Amino acid sequence: MISEKLATALNEQVNAELYSAYLYLSMASYFESLSLKGFAHWMHIQAREEQDHALKLYHYINERGGRANFNAIAAPPENWDSPLEVFEQVYQHEQVVTGLIHALVDLAFAEKDHAMYHFLQWYVAEQVEEEATADEIVQQVRMAGDSAAAILMLDRELGQRAK
Repeated sequence: MISEKLATALNEQVNAELYSAYLYLSMASYFESLSLKGFAHWMHIQAREEQDHALKLYHYINERGGRANFNAIAAPPENWDSPLEVFEQVYQHEQVVTGLIHALVDLAFAEKDHAMYHFLQWYVAEQVEEEATADEIVQQVRMAGDSAAAILMLDRELGQRAK
């Protein structure tokens, strides 16, 4: 049985993961408005991953005898000045999510909930990947600079992302 304190903390993370999905869908819409379909495709897949992360938490809460609850999801930004600004925000956002996951791990450890501590290790590893991927794309977009040709090449590459 999961404690109420831990269930509440996990429910807050469900909300954070769903916000991430909203954020990435908003970013996808921005890229579609620029006719950067590959960038948009990458964001669509990222949004689905965030929904999957939320569902994984949802199922875990319920499996442990808690109840998943849903709160309002804040509206994400809708406009950015450039593809670089978008991916810099992705990287910063993933760093925030990493902090949230680490706080959950610390809480599970403090509460001596070994099952939750073990469960969260998947998220710890996932965040390493999320940050590394976002940082790599930031670096690539920076290298592209103002070159429309380079941005279009990157757009094609990001369009190849598979689920």
